[in-house]
Amino acid sequence: MSNILIIKHGSLGDLIQANGAIKDIKEFYPNRKVFLLTSAPYSLFMSECPYIDGVITDKRLPRWNLFFLYRLKKLLSKYNFGKVFDLQNSRRTKFYKNFILDKAEWSSSANTLEPGQTKKDFDNYPVLDRMELQLTKNNIPTKYVKNVDLNWANEDLSKLTDQYTNRDYILIFPFCSKKHQNKKWPFFKDLISKIRREYKNNYSVLIAPGPGEFEEANQLNAKVVMHNGESISIKMLISLINDAKFIIANDTGPAHIASHLKKKGLVLFGSHTSAAKVSIENSNFKAITVKNLAELNVDTVMGEIKMHLN
Repeated sequence: MSNILIIKHGSLGDLIQANGAIKDIKEFYPNRKVFLLTSAPYSLFMSECPYIDGVITDKRLPRWNLFFLYRLKKLLSKYNFGKVFDLQNSRRTKFYKNFILDKAEWSSSANTLEPGQTKKDFDNYPVLDRMELQLTKNNIPTKYVKNVDLNWANEDLSKLTDQYTNRDYILIFPFCSKKHQNKKWPFFKDLISKIRREYKNNYSVLIAPGPGEFEEANQLNAKVVMHNGESISIKMLISLINDAKFIIANDTGPAHIASHLKKKGLVLFGSHTSAAKVSIENSNFKAITVKNLAELNVDTVMGEIKMHLN
């Protein structure tokens, strides 16, 4: 019997959002092995996911690197993949369809489109709607695609958090990738000072920087959460978010985690995209959207925190 391959390279937020679709695919194919092709930063994390039987790491080297392509094709051919679910839907995965996994049946946005619809039209749909449509097109019941379950990644983090606080905490994510600086709100330092003055007797303020973010984190007036002097793992990050009283973040992976955990919090959006398109808002996790994040003042954000935290 042939195996199933799901492709989702990342980013972290995208991979978190795909967990529901991955679970739906696995439940539809209970007697077939389901593998995930993903990027190196997420391989270890997803190897513990109970909805997949194995993880294959894609180094994503340039496509002109023929040696890399040959090795990848040789590796994937060993798994006898009869069906591929391309949840990344990128130019790279389209290339893989034509030259790496050309013998497998392929599900992607291309064969999910309605007559006369373009991929650009399809990409304007909210992220979770796109995955739901893609699975529905393959007659897969979509029980979890919009109900992402991250319980498998949650663990007891009390030994770590006890090092930083003995009370409830507000968790802040002021960072974003270097490629997407337009997602970054510039006033987190001032906000943290206001939160500490307002809630000094009730909440601690914690931040959890990723690799390369410690220098910036140390400039903020908050407790920097680390594990053995390094960034915490993705599972630890999920658990830290799950135990937080409130989260404030840019539009990044941790914000998507908070959303799917149904945590109370705020995510700050500029004009780079919309909260609806990335499927991030719910009854607890709210978005503040402005045209220019540099024009979003601290008092406005603080007012929203007071409204939703209390």
